[in-house]
Amino acid sequence: MTTQAVVIKTRMPEPPPSAEALLAQVRLALEEIKAKDAVEIDIRGKTSIADFMVVVSGTSTRHVKSIADEVVRFAKKVGAMPLGVEGEREAEWVLVDLADVIVHVMLPRVREFYAIERLWTVGDQPPEDA
Repeated sequence: MTTQAVVIKTRMPEPPPSAEALLAQVRLALEEIKAKDAVEIDIRGKTSIADFMVVVSGTSTRHVKSIADEVVRFAKKVGAMPLGVEGEREAEWVLVDLADVIVHVMLPRVREFYAIERLWTVGDQPPEDA
């Protein structure tokens, strides 16, 4: 006796939420769960992978995972499903890919080591006068 496989199809909302709407939900999620030191980076014109990148810290691995879960929960409120969530097992650095908005949730020591903010903002500041 064989059974048919069940196919689950996810549907994107029509129209999909704007990058600004997703960013607003990310802000609300971060505020709700008391994330630390959030930095929003406008990466339009620098890459085609997304419009905005958000880098934020959690106080512990449990807090990092909870922040990522909250971001996903709030994004679903506007009909956005994450394309991927990486790093949940170790929870030192969790990446939530919401297509137009990418959220990096990190422990402070990991954030300091990788310096994502500096990587994406090089050239944004005018040179300092010597």
